[in-house]
Amino acid sequence: MIEATSCGGVVIFRGKILVLYKNYKNKYEGWVLPKGTVEAGESYEETALREVREETGVQASIVKYIGKSQYSFNIPQDTVEKDVHWYLMMADSYYSKPQREEYFLDSGYYKFYEAYHLLKFQNEKQIMEKAYHEYLELKKKSLWNSRND
Repeated sequence: MIEATSCGGVVIFRGKILVLYKNYKNKYEGWVLPKGTVEAGESYEETALREVREETGVQASIVKYIGKSQYSFNIPQDTVEKDVHWYLMMADSYYSKPQREEYFLDSGYYKFYEAYHLLKFQNEKQIMEKAYHEYLELKKKSLWNSRND
């Protein structure tokens, strides 16, 4: 068994959530949240911010840690057990540009229910739901400090 760690973000701008559409040779197809593997010497926070920037072109800032999801998948020689650490993030604009080199064909901000139904994986739906509730709580308490929200 191989253990791996990734980090990602639930990025919100003006109440909408950033999602990506990936299509890799029609084998891996669907809408996902931005995330990626921790590189040597990186903190989880640095990884999450870098992956969001690389995969979507979005400049975001971390608001708070949301939690961890876990899943496994098989590769020809082994099973990979993956931990993903998630952060609630605030974007600085609606701009996004999917990273073609990683087979992302589209990206955009969607209302919660739209994003929820678009997302392919149940564990990402659960993380997004948790992050969105945190966002609503912060907004209700006037602690979501976006100039544009």
